[in-house]
Amino acid sequence: MHSAHFDGSFAGWRQAARDLLHQGLAPHQINWLGAGDSGGLFDQAALPAPAHSPADAARIPRQLLELLQNAACFRCDDRWSLLYRILWRVAQGDRAAMLPGDIDGSQLHKRLKAVRREAHHLHAFVRFHPRPDQAEGPELVAWHEPAHDILHSASEHFAERLGRSTWLIATPDDGVYWDGLRLHYQRPCPPEWQQLAQTPEDDGEALWLAYYGSTFNPARLNRSALETSLPVRFWKNLPEGPLIPQLMSKARAGAQRDGQAEAVARQAGKSIRFSAGKAHPVNGSDDPDLLR
Repeated sequence: MHSAHFDGSFAGWRQAARDLLHQGLAPHQINWLGAGDSGGLFDQAALPAPAHSPADAARIPRQLLELLQNAACFRCDDRWSLLYRILWRVAQGDRAAMLPGDIDGSQLHKRLKAVRREAHHLHAFVRFHPRPDQAEGPELVAWHEPAHDILHSASEHFAERLGRSTWLIATPDDGVYWDGLRLHYQRPCPPEWQQLAQTPEDDGEALWLAYYGSTFNPARLNRSALETSLPVRFWKNLPEGPLIPQLMSKARAGAQRDGQAEAVARQAGKSIRFSAGKAHPVNGSDDPDLLR
């Protein structure tokens, strides 16, 4: 086995893969080692990259490079080996490796789908907190824990929607900071960014929780649908997250039967009874129909 060392980024993998293709090393001969990985006992260092001209380069479709770059965001043990196996096969003329019906292509497209869904989760479940009295730094901060490495590519979404506001998103692995003009990406995430994002001072959070609780409709609660659209792993980082189990519990305890939140169900109101084609209020003491 030959150890292929690189910095753990797609750009680093791409350069290493290009050299390995020119050396003629097949996928089963390579052990990919990103930043912080150590090789196996019998691993050998990859051969020095040979000098080659542009004419020697393998012809790789641009579409494939885009697919590989997006799939590289998927976190798993064989992240880089699958990408090289597909690259190797296409370089050998087997373009079926790119297709969903192929055994390798199927894995590729499943990972692409998971990455797209994780980017959607970032857009849907990030909660920015304002920093009203900040002397410097971002005006808005957020903490998020994605399952895949989508922060860098998916965070441009907020640059287009938050106008001139400066903002920061920190994760356990990386972080992005928009200074109003340019997006700054850091991996690993600086500790000071993580601290800002995890300890927000948001005076409006109580108002948001009151609004969220009052608009909850227990009669329409569907736990499986809720957990599909809002996975449980995100609840701990949402301001309303601690409320969700409480609201679900109250729904099961009777609010779902009433079709109302508890605070609404306790309000006094008029009930209506129907007789002889007429509607009669039943809780008004001054109603003459009560004497009939």
